[in-house]
Amino acid sequence: MISIKRNNERGHSQYGWLDSWHTFSFGEYYDPANKGVSVLRVINDDTVQPNSGFETHAHRDMEIISYIREGTIEHRDSMGHVTRLEAGDVQVMTAGTGVVHSEFNPSATEPLRFLQIWIRPDQKGLGPGYRQFKFPRINGRQTIVSPDGINGSLRINQDTTIERVRLAADDEITFEVDGERSAYLHMVSGEMNLNDILMRAGDGAAISVASVRLHGRGEDAEALLLSLS
Repeated sequence: MISIKRNNERGHSQYGWLDSWHTFSFGEYYDPANKGVSVLRVINDDTVQPNSGFETHAHRDMEIISYIREGTIEHRDSMGHVTRLEAGDVQVMTAGTGVVHSEFNPSATEPLRFLQIWIRPDQKGLGPGYRQFKFPRINGRQTIVSPDGINGSLRINQDTTIERVRLAADDEITFEVDGERSAYLHMVSGEMNLNDILMRAGDGAAISVASVRLHGRGEDAEALLLSLS
């Protein structure tokens, strides 16, 4: 089965400084039938206006992945990290027993756009942790998050893998889904065919079939493909 959620079917929050689209229930957007897939809890597509951001706030018992699409984010946390991430950077934060942090767009002119992905950890009460890396832009499949840090990916405390898939026009890959697992595809930009289904930026698909085919359409086709325990 492949269950499609179109970009305009997502929840939407607009606060002036923040424009946020929610793939799953989050904040004021609540759908009891749409609380995530397996251990995947949140995919938020956030645009933050210049000189604005998320004030200091707390998290616990969650693996939080930030995927920077445009602009710059300034991150500060209670573990002592003060860092800036730019487009192409990926950040993983293990909230564990508790982390306090802030996220700010330091630019006076340019908006910040990034994806926030929350994964439930394999156990509660872990020690807090922080990791980041800028991955080179390559075509094809590229593992950016994994449970074991394979091929230089960022490690998380869950049996979940996130691949970035970039396809030029008419490029094609096949993705196998183990019978004991599920998968989720989030379109970042451009267009791809998922089997025979046209997927555009912001669209998502929960996948529980054995095999799917991704086919690039035009330029700048990029997706995140999550293999979930």
